[in-house]
Formats: sequence, C-alpha cells, structure tokens
Amino acid sequence: MNAERLTTLAKLFGTWLERFLAAGIVAGIIAYGISSATELVRMNWHETATFYELIYRVLLMVIGIELVRTLLTHSLEAILELLAFVVARKTFKADVDALDIFLYACELFSVFSAKRFVINGMRS
Repeated sequence: MNAERLTTLAKLFGTWLERFLAAGIVAGIIAYGISSATELVRMNWHETATFYELIYRVLLMVIGIELVRTLLTHSLEAILELLAFVVARKTFKADVDALDIFLYACELFSVFSAKRFVINGMRS
C-alpha cells in the first residue's frame, strides 16, 4: 500500500470517527436535556438559584451542540463560538468574584475580536 492511499484511508477513518463521536455527543445532549427537564420541573421556581440552574444547563447543552458543530465543520468560526459559550457558562458559577468576571470579559472581548477581524478579514 502506498503512502498516498494510506493517508487517504487515515483521513477517511478520522472523519467517520469524528462523526461517530458527534453522534454520541448528540445522544448525550438529548439524554441530558430530558434529565434536566425532569429535574428542573421538580425544583422550587420561587428561588433565583433555580433560574440560574436553568441557564447553566442550557448553556452546557449549547456547548455540546457547538462541539458537535466544531467536530463536523472544522471551522475557525465554530471554534470561536464554542469558546464564547464556554466563557459565558463560566460566568454563571456561584463562586465567581470581580476579578474573574473582568478576566472573562477580556476573554470574550478577545474571542469576539478574533471573530470580527480574523473571520471577517478572511471573507473580504
């Protein structure tokens, strides 16, 4: 078997492996969403913490969806959006102090700047 054919087979195997992993992540997102819905229904909606828990769980599912998109498309835009959701989710933790929020804001600014100047610069 020549090197070119081996490279092609390796790329094909990698592509299908990524698709298989993406399908597993989608199945996990669905299972987590169903489990979260039943858990959230049982929670006390008179407490603010319940609403934060809802947002936290939704952002986790969005991160999973963005990870699937990144695995399937390999685009820089998908990676930057994944990073933005990860940073956004980190800001909802209960133990976040002012310095952490400032650093998260700087991270988001960096991600959005990269998206604006790198991605939009590539399209021009």
